[in-house]
Amino acid sequence: MIPRLLYTAVWYLAAPLIVLRLAWRARRQPEYLRHLGERIGRYRTRTAGPLIWLHAVSVGETRACAPLLRALLEAYPEHGVLLTHMTPTGRATAAELFGELAPRVQSVYLPYDFPWAVRRFLRRYHPDIGILMETELWPNLVEACRRSGTPLAMVNARLSERSARGYRRIGRLARDAFAHLTRVGAQSEGDRHRLAELGAASATVTGSIKFDIEAPAAMLELGARFRACFGQRRVLLAASTREGEEGLQLEAFARLAPPDVLLVIVPRHPQRFDDVARLVKRSGLAMQRRSDETPLATDTRVWLGDSMGEMYAYYAAADVALIGGSWEKLGGQNPIEASAVGCPVIVGPHTFNFTAVCEQAIEAGAALRASDIEAGLHSALALLDDPVRRQAIGEAGHRFARAHRGATARTVELLAPLIAARQRR
Repeated sequence: MIPRLLYTAVWYLAAPLIVLRLAWRARRQPEYLRHLGERIGRYRTRTAGPLIWLHAVSVGETRACAPLLRALLEAYPEHGVLLTHMTPTGRATAAELFGELAPRVQSVYLPYDFPWAVRRFLRRYHPDIGILMETELWPNLVEACRRSGTPLAMVNARLSERSARGYRRIGRLARDAFAHLTRVGAQSEGDRHRLAELGAASATVTGSIKFDIEAPAAMLELGARFRACFGQRRVLLAASTREGEEGLQLEAFARLAPPDVLLVIVPRHPQRFDDVARLVKRSGLAMQRRSDETPLATDTRVWLGDSMGEMYAYYAAADVALIGGSWEKLGGQNPIEASAVGCPVIVGPHTFNFTAVCEQAIEAGAALRASDIEAGLHSALALLDDPVRRQAIGEAGHRFARAHRGATARTVELLAPLIAARQRR
């Protein structure tokens, strides 16, 4: 009780900073100042009938939840789904993916973790079940669900050793929150073990739902159009790059890559598109932007992927992909999308957010690991010169992605008793 009271006090003390942060982020994304009432549990929408609440904090979680959301709609035809997010880009992604399912699927912001705000949220929507994607844990929200009798599950859960150490440092506050989760479906045995150590007694391995995501036909067609635009150029993709990585990649590329290799850079966060464009300009490499919708000039060395929701298309158009977030100590990104379309993958040394899946991909021959950006670029250029090996890695990626499917069905099975119990009430 006392740890949660102290935690709540920190939220109240931080309230002015939260407002300032929203205003600061709105300088680049004005959407942060929209729907402000939802941030404190004030909503204009109301959903009739039984409701499944699914929390997907931002873009990655929203895309990852797509197979689960559709499976739940099919399994429970009388239920609607309320999607909650914390970012405008997560909300925009939901509109893109599920807009045709409205009003059965609605999107709102999850309120900040003030006790009164989360209680107001639960009273407004009365969900039969709450489902948290990956490892988004809010102690006051967990407690409010416990007191209201709302079962709360965490699915597709992943917890790196670094994140586990952070939770251990806050002690009982984290243990109580994990212990009060009704069900936990972990991506891997390592994730399950770390979650159980922190108090999630119900944790079981269900696998990664991302393996069940099918590459949309429209994205594959777009990738083919990208490829046609590139002509005979060999294409190296720097995918989901993070701050601190692009400058090093551009320097190594300018020094090592032959003129017929095109570097496609796709930053992870849209608010950094212009910053990365300035980095390219400073590098002296000729650049075009995807958003310009112009034919590729013969002297262009860098194509900036300044668009959202087109990652499958970029992978489908590339010969080799360097996975961002893994070259600095940022934890990496998931290689599943690349493998699903047969794009050979090279990851850096820092993949602690996706340890299991990266190691599995490497063991399956679907990915390579490099010690730093320069070594990664050398490996990529070697693959560009070796089409036979490149094809073999791409085919291994297809097999790897297919072999790990089924997490969605296992997750629906995990949740079924909780939903059935609420229906009997």
